[in-house]
Amino acid sequence: MEIQLSGLVKSYQSEGRTVRALDGIDLHIPANQIFTLLGPSGCGKTTLLRCIVGLETPDEGEIRIGDQIVWSHSKRISVPPEKRGLGMVFQTYAIWPHMSVFDNVAYPLQVRGTDRATTRNKVRQALQFVQLENLENRPATRLSGGQQQRVALARALVAEPKVILFDEPLSNLDAKLREETRKILRRFLIELGITAVYVTHDRVEALALSDSIAVLNGGRIIERGAPQKIYFNADHRFVADFIGRANLIAATVLQQDPGFTTVQCALGTLRCQKRDFAVGAEVTLCIRPEFLLLSQQADAQETNSPAVAQDHTDNIIEGRIESLDFVGEVYEAEVRVADQLLLARVDPTVQVSQGDTVRFLLAPEHGLLVMD
Repeated sequence: MEIQLSGLVKSYQSEGRTVRALDGIDLHIPANQIFTLLGPSGCGKTTLLRCIVGLETPDEGEIRIGDQIVWSHSKRISVPPEKRGLGMVFQTYAIWPHMSVFDNVAYPLQVRGTDRATTRNKVRQALQFVQLENLENRPATRLSGGQQQRVALARALVAEPKVILFDEPLSNLDAKLREETRKILRRFLIELGITAVYVTHDRVEALALSDSIAVLNGGRIIERGAPQKIYFNADHRFVADFIGRANLIAATVLQQDPGFTTVQCALGTLRCQKRDFAVGAEVTLCIRPEFLLLSQQADAQETNSPAVAQDHTDNIIEGRIESLDFVGEVYEAEVRVADQLLLARVDPTVQVSQGDTVRFLLAPEHGLLVMD
């Protein structure tokens, strides 16, 4: 079931001033996808989710779920939450501690007056789907965090919703359990084949779970696209910075050539990924740490510039390692290049030390140019 949001506005009064939590949101969420709303705290993502489910009332705009308008300011339509056909999993799970697993999952059906036989059958199917079929009589207080998350998912699924919405459901789990539960959740949602709208501020969670991502800031959608597009080919500095660790360097476009764009920056003259900027434009160069490849064999050329474009495929960036931290699979290095401090990742098998002068290769396709 697809979701269409048009001109959605929601404002709050705070300390005597008006704050726009949603500032004219236009968004199409395709059917049968895992669609993530990603952004920092206060960007409007949870407010947007709550407007879709009906827990918040927008000031302007329209919300359509499938062929049904569930809220419209101009048409004076307001369908209550329980009649929108949606399931919701909250950040706190909202598991009732005095109930068993079975009763927690059965609650939505009991409220609707579903007969006992149908309720028992549907609850057992939902628990089997989330792999908790042997725990239906266990008190909710005896569940782990991951199990409680799956009970909340089963409760949202038992009423067979058209869309299921998640408000940061993994944020209360520790890092290892969050990773394991994320994989299980994605598998469940793919098997279900229904529309899922997922809210998070965790970039790794968004990249791993999603079919599509919309990045929000200040109540507006800054950019949307597939996870790979958002990470590797962002259009905006905010998105490139928020979605992953990045070196961000002011640059000026020198020339446009077939296949790449040449810029001047504090690192020198670099050939970068092709972007349609005018010559002379002030842009930001985004370099991910994993794309700075250490080259001990690179031929040094005598130059006053810290970066030398050797040919049409590689740039060489020379600098001095100021810090080197072992974090397991890699070393994280801070490299001083002119007045810039770059973050790079170094394979632990490479013999380098703090204070060493090193050279990095940057493939032009990994030099991303973005607008501010």
